[in-house]
Amino acid sequence: MTPALCLIDRYAAHLPVTSRTPRLTLGEGGTPLVRAPSLERETGIDAVWLKVEGANPTGSFKDRGMVVAVAKALEERSGAVLCASTGNTAASAAAYAARAGLPCTVVLPAGYVALGKLAQAIAFGATVVSVRGPFDAALAVVKELAAQGEATLVNSVNPHRIEGQKTAAFEICETLGDAPDALFIPVGNAGNITAYWQGFVESVAAGFATRRPRMYGWQAEGAAPIVRGVRVAEPETIATAIRIGAPASWQGALRARDESGGAIEAVSDAEIMDAYRDLARREGIFVEPASAASVAGLRKRAQGAGLRGASTVVCVLTGSGLKDPDTARSLTRDVALVDATADAVMGAIAHASRA
Repeated sequence: MTPALCLIDRYAAHLPVTSRTPRLTLGEGGTPLVRAPSLERETGIDAVWLKVEGANPTGSFKDRGMVVAVAKALEERSGAVLCASTGNTAASAAAYAARAGLPCTVVLPAGYVALGKLAQAIAFGATVVSVRGPFDAALAVVKELAAQGEATLVNSVNPHRIEGQKTAAFEICETLGDAPDALFIPVGNAGNITAYWQGFVESVAAGFATRRPRMYGWQAEGAAPIVRGVRVAEPETIATAIRIGAPASWQGALRARDESGGAIEAVSDAEIMDAYRDLARREGIFVEPASAASVAGLRKRAQGAGLRGASTVVCVLTGSGLKDPDTARSLTRDVALVDATADAVMGAIAHASRA
C-alpha cells in the first residue's frame, strides 16, 4: 500500500512552505467526515456531517497547524519552541517538538487544564510550568519570552498555525464536492474559525468549492468575550479548551462572521454537556466538552429556526473525549460487581435497565 502524503506535501501549493521546509509529519490530517443521522432527525436538516478532528495524532485539530509551525521553526533553525495552552496546544507542540528533536516549554494556567492533555505534554518530554491566572496571563508570559529570541512561539498568533489549520476546510470541500451551507465550530482563542474561513475562501479560488459557507462560531456562556464585545477577566466553563477571555484571533473571528453572513453566539454549560453526552450515546463519537459546543450551537439554531434553509451543515469536533477523562466519569454509573455466573450478570443488566 502506498503511504498517504503528509499534510505539508499534500497541500504544499497552498501553504507557506519551500523545498527547504522539512516534511515533518505524525500522520496528521485526513480526518473522518461522519454523517450524523440522529442529529438529522432531531434538527430536520437533510445532511449533518461531523468533522472528527480528534482522529489527529495527538487527539485534536491543533496538529494541523502545529506541524507547519514546527517545520518552519526547523527551517529557520530555531533552537526551541514555546507555547501557552489550555491543554491541546501543549500536547501538540510537545509531540511535534519531540518528533523534530527540539526542546519544548509549555506554560499552563494553573488548575485549568484537563488531565489527559497535561499527561500528553509530560509524556512527550516538554518542560511544563503552571502560572497563577487565566490562559491570557500565560499567553502574555510566553509572548514576552519569545520576544527575547531564544524560542519560536507556536501559539495561534504564529501565522503558520493558521495556515496549517485551514487545510481542514480543504478536506471538507474535497469530501463533499463543495462547501457546506453552514459550518458550526467552537470558539476559544478564535484561531480555528479564522483558519477555516481562510480555507473556504481559498477553496473557491483553488476550485475545490463553488461557494463559501455561513460560519457559526460558539463560545461558552461563561467565556464569551466576542459575544459580549468585551474581554472576560475570569472566564468560567466546563469546556476548558475554550475557557479564554481575550481571544488572540478576535478580529479574524469577526471577519469570518461578517464576511460569511454567519454569527458568533453562546451556549450554556448545560447545553454543551447535553450535546457531549448525546454525541457519544446517539452518534458513537466521544469528544471533549469544548467540541460539543458546535453541536449544542447547531441544536440551538435549529430550534430557533435560525438556519435559513441550510440543507448541508458540518459541525467541527475539535478534540477527543480521552483528553478529559474526569468529565467522562461524571456521566458514568457505578460499575456493578457480581459473581461470575450468567444469572448474576443478567441480574445486574436488569437492574441497570431499570435505573
